[in-house]
Amino acid sequence: MLNRRHIRIKVLQAFYAFFQSKNSDVLVGEKELFHSIEKIYDLYIFLLLLFSALKRQANIQIEEAKRSEFLRRDTNILKTGFTDNKIIAVLENSDKLNKIAKDRKINWEGDVEHDLTKKLFKELYQSESYIEILNNASNSFLDDKSALVQLFKKEICNLTKLHHFFEEKSIYWQDDLDHVSSMVIKTIKSMDENKDFDVLPLWKEDEYDFAQNLFRKAITQKLENDTILQEYSKNWEKERLATMDSLLMNMAMTEAMEFSSIPVKVTLNEYIEISKFYSTPKSNGFINGILDRIFEDFKQEGKLVKRGRGLIN
Repeated sequence: MLNRRHIRIKVLQAFYAFFQSKNSDVLVGEKELFHSIEKIYDLYIFLLLLFSALKRQANIQIEEAKRSEFLRRDTNILKTGFTDNKIIAVLENSDKLNKIAKDRKINWEGDVEHDLTKKLFKELYQSESYIEILNNASNSFLDDKSALVQLFKKEICNLTKLHHFFEEKSIYWQDDLDHVSSMVIKTIKSMDENKDFDVLPLWKEDEYDFAQNLFRKAITQKLENDTILQEYSKNWEKERLATMDSLLMNMAMTEAMEFSSIPVKVTLNEYIEISKFYSTPKSNGFINGILDRIFEDFKQEGKLVKRGRGLIN
């Protein structure tokens, strides 16, 4: 579920927190890193369960409308396009998803959660995407999948109340919501009517080791990397080397030297892109200039050892 960029961002955040806290215990920092990554998976499960929670609110509204002539003036209120959605039924009946949710104690069953899903459903009910689901005459698996993806992308992902709820639930989720939302969409799109539904795993092969080694080696090599950075940035104003710039370049240097299967160009581009979101507006140009010179000199000195054709470039 996690991609390399998201892992780098999580390591960067833990790397920053480690040195801001003046902590000297690498294992404590590492524990915090993996706790923040585990919380990403909690958010993923929360979002997958949200569809069923919204369906419950839709069913409650339908039952209320059956008893109220006034409510039935709304011509859409008794329509079951959303509650009959085949994708929601798959999620609702998934033993694997329900087991993961139970093991992690994740649900939408508390009073706060019930009140929130009631408010979220009220907003969704007024949306164009929801009305389209209600009026979907096809009732095919593929059409249900497409309609639910559109509802999630256009409406659910942008619900302010949902964002506030997640921000209060975990300090880690503010930066994770976009990535996790894309994983929810990927999960729905991957569903096949003729195959068992499978929840995405948190880790791909070798990614846990990548996160652990990058964090550990960035810390152990920081002093040496700082010395190199001071040499290459001596013509810049001292204030120009912001803390986040320094940490980003530290990680990039560590990755370039310690991970022989990752091309230098990939490492350089990744940290330049991350700097656009986590440092100053002009940092990407500064980081690009410094790292480009360092990596070029490292190549000449034989310090960059890469396995595979073209990885040195």
